Amino acid sequence: MPEQQPPAASGPSAEARFDLERTRIAYEGPMMSWIRTATSLITFGFSIYKFFQIEGHGSVYATRPIGPREFALALVAIGLGALALATMEYRQNMRILKAQYAQGPRSLAGLVAASISVLGVVALVAVLFRQ
Repeated sequence: MPEQQPPAASGPSAEARFDLERTRIAYEGPMMSWIRTATSLITFGFSIYKFFQIEGHGSVYATRPIGPREFALALVAIGLGALALATMEYRQNMRILKAQYAQGPRSLAGLVAASISVLGVVALVAVLFRQ
């Protein structure tokens, strides 16, 4: 009986690919949660700002230490800060994963986070420079 040669390995085994996919999904879940949280903070802050801008010119809130504009700025800034920290952690985790599995699938979570960051910066600039 001739001795059979094992097939040449062209990449990671199916088990390793599934492990990689599970790990990537495990990293994406919290990232998407942070994206949702940041989006909520940014849009809620901007909505508060626009609501009170439509309601009046803010003279009623001039004597208060924190008015609607300052509160909106704080919410938008917290949303952007949280998204930045979450993105840094996600990228670090993806770098570690990429070092172990060079041919891993690309993720769209970073692209979504960048898009929401642009939205947040636009909202922050709008609140800062419009009175």
